[in-house]
Amino acid sequence: MKTLYLECYSGISGDMTVAALLDLGASEEKLRHALDSLQVDGYTLKISRVNKMGIMDADFDVILDGESHDHEHSHDHEHSHDHEHSHDHVHRGLREITEIIEKGDLTPGARKMALRVFQVLAEAEGLVHGKPPEEVHFHEVGAVDSIVDIVGACVCLDDLGIDRICHSEVFEGTGWVNCAHGRMPVPAPAVMQLAQKAGFSLRITG
Repeated sequence: MKTLYLECYSGISGDMTVAALLDLGASEEKLRHALDSLQVDGYTLKISRVNKMGIMDADFDVILDGESHDHEHSHDHEHSHDHEHSHDHVHRGLREITEIIEKGDLTPGARKMALRVFQVLAEAEGLVHGKPPEEVHFHEVGAVDSIVDIVGACVCLDDLGIDRICHSEVFEGTGWVNCAHGRMPVPAPAVMQLAQKAGFSLRITG
């Protein structure tokens, strides 16, 4: 059994996850092919090697059309809760996202995993907004960059043949984030629902 251990002392995000999986040997060629097959436009991928605090690692960056690129902004997500998203929000429902994933050239394992992730997210958002999952309209989660992150992570996990995932405590920050519904506290309500549903605790940091 191949087990993946995620150390989340600096939080965790989609792009951080994909970058780590590429570092473990997931195929960049398979990743790019799968994402291209989704026929979702409005972004460019930048995959490179970077030095962060003296450590060389992979960097996976989804650059949205019209968005300036600055590595220093960057994907240290535990410090990024007070920024406002510079791109327009793309609102999609679970049905639309399911169609995108179903039409993509993904392995059965990657497709099943990606669909499950969005189902769980829809359930969490539904609990927050008092709607059934199929009526939830995703905002940040349904935006182009998040579809790319989630499907990308699932493709890499499937490519590596991961059978089981374990993780440390999940650390979260504090503050506020501006989203489609207005100014939300961090951790955001949907994140709290995900933690409660999955049965893991969040360690709040400064």
